Amino acid sequence: MTTRRSLSSSSIDDVWQVTRVAYAWRRRSGSTDGRDYPAGLPRHSVSVGGAVVDPDGRLLAIERRDNGEWELPGGIVELDEDPREAVRREVVEETGVVVELEMLTGVYKNMRLGVVSLVFRCRPLAGEAHPTDEASRVAWLTPEQVGLHMAEAFAIRLLDALDDGGPYVRIHDGTQVLPPRDCH
Repeated sequence: MTTRRSLSSSSIDDVWQVTRVAYAWRRRSGSTDGRDYPAGLPRHSVSVGGAVVDPDGRLLAIERRDNGEWELPGGIVELDEDPREAVRREVVEETGVVVELEMLTGVYKNMRLGVVSLVFRCRPLAGEAHPTDEASRVAWLTPEQVGLHMAEAFAIRLLDALDDGGPYVRIHDGTQVLPPRDCH
């Protein structure tokens, strides 16, 4: 049986005092909006990817205009943007396909650049895949073709999305998946 613990007025006063101290520190450091961090804390970029799977089990992929690499559609999450909305936005911007998100399938970190990517399995709802300002080519690939077209660090994201055993957490160097680190 779980016992509920009520907060006494002294507990509430303690929480309020901690909050006031934290606010005072932020004010002295010049930050009151919660967006500035103390020097020395690591900074990461958050991106998203849409692993779009059609009814035939094919996966949506783009050939990027900027570097010629094949990847799943995706990009950086804006500061004021929900990651799920970012997936929808990026997929339609890069491919013309409107999607519905099904589930988070993986979290991938580029250890060299500090980019953390959240990948969601999606299903196509509308639109025809076509080249865009960001993608010189757009294609529906079989799982076998994914490994032939993409670097391992990107292919694994699409292949993980086909497996219901996730979400997976993986690290990579931008090209190759790295062995898991001991987290104990």
